[in-house]
Amino acid sequence: MALGKREPVQGELWTPTAELPRSPGHPFYSRLNALLAEAKFDDFVEKLCAEHYANDGRPGVPPGIYFRMLLVGYFEGLDSQRGIAWRCADSQSVREFLGLAPTQPAPDHSTLTLIRKRLPDSVFQEMFLFVLKLSVARNLVPGKTIGVDTTTLEANAAMKSIVRKDNGESWNEYLTRLAREAGIENPTPGDLARFDRQRTDKTVSNSDWRSSTDPDARIAKMKDGTTHMAYKAEHAVDLNSSLIVAADVHLGTASDAKTLPNAVLTASVNLDLAGAPKAVEEVAADRGYHSVEALAACAEMGVRTYIPERRQKTRRWDKKPAEQRRAFHANRRRMKGNHGRELSRKRSALVERSFAHICETGGGRRSHLRGLEDVRKRHLGSVIAYNLGVIMRMLHGIGGPRSLQGVRREVFSVVFCVLSNRKSVFFPFVRSSCCGDLAITPARDSSPRPGPTIRRTAKTVRPSSTD
Repeated sequence: MALGKREPVQGELWTPTAELPRSPGHPFYSRLNALLAEAKFDDFVEKLCAEHYANDGRPGVPPGIYFRMLLVGYFEGLDSQRGIAWRCADSQSVREFLGLAPTQPAPDHSTLTLIRKRLPDSVFQEMFLFVLKLSVARNLVPGKTIGVDTTTLEANAAMKSIVRKDNGESWNEYLTRLAREAGIENPTPGDLARFDRQRTDKTVSNSDWRSSTDPDARIAKMKDGTTHMAYKAEHAVDLNSSLIVAADVHLGTASDAKTLPNAVLTASVNLDLAGAPKAVEEVAADRGYHSVEALAACAEMGVRTYIPERRQKTRRWDKKPAEQRRAFHANRRRMKGNHGRELSRKRSALVERSFAHICETGGGRRSHLRGLEDVRKRHLGSVIAYNLGVIMRMLHGIGGPRSLQGVRREVFSVVFCVLSNRKSVFFPFVRSSCCGDLAITPARDSSPRPGPTIRRTAKTVRPSSTD
């Protein structure tokens, strides 16, 4: 057989769309589309967004496609709109999930920006409630206990772009002025760097500085200890179902203790609107949320708090209401019990897991948008996708498209255990290590052919007479 050579071929001028190759679709996205179609997702979102569009003119991108692209951004771990648009245009399975025709182009990143600015924050809140109602309809009923915590989101603003609030000086202009006051005339960039290293009062406060590119961003310390312009995201997670029942984005300087009552109230309202049979009765948080005002506010709403105390030597109650003192001692008494310790452990696991899914694997740690409202919309879109992932995990055992990579190994382990437990002719002596019965260790005898031997640890597996 001779070597074939690739030569340019003149294709047909017209190609029927029926002859174009079609993707079989991703199994996760196919099942997610079936779930959304059963819940009449597209009809709901089109009615919800109809009042924000004109009655005549060129038809825009359907809102169902826009929100599906936000879901793709979370499930694929894409943090920017350009990445989402490229992924939706490149993948045939994602195009099948969006419902695009073979000749229909995927929306670009500028279209996503226009749609986001057109839709108000209330539309995203309604979409969040729609998914929460969907979880209740699928018997994933949230319980009576929630956990609340916050994390920092890196803003789309650099520390080099900060300016002083009083006179508008940039950082380099501020250093140059200080160097000249210290006796350094016409300082070079190297002189400014050395002068900045030798300074002792190198504190940067939000009361003196602001970002010139994102006025809503605040100077804050991130989880890794670095200092950036940041926002603060807050989640209220149901400790029974792992669903996020309330989510919001605050300024980076927002106090945890001051946002706790609003988070508990929002979670209660969302559960009531979603038709959950149980209301919020308990809330667990870390010691950053501990304050007598927050404890008293939660007690007034009829919610029991499980919040560790801050380290403080003495407390004075002579100038504080009696309700705050009663709420403080009741919270201290509950935290000493086993139930309080158990809720603290569950809060640490489940709430931090939601941040890991959304901010780390979901690509939401750094925001490419500017402004508190836009950052809140983008984060709420990831929260909606997270709750859909929890529902898919409950229905099908897999909560994301990238989770299918480990299915083959798990299926092989299960089949191996079943065959070994039935004492098949293929595995008469060895049982799977995941069963905990036998373990393979290196040989210790002096046989001519060294090799692995089987050390029996629990049950003894003997071949049957038929073997």
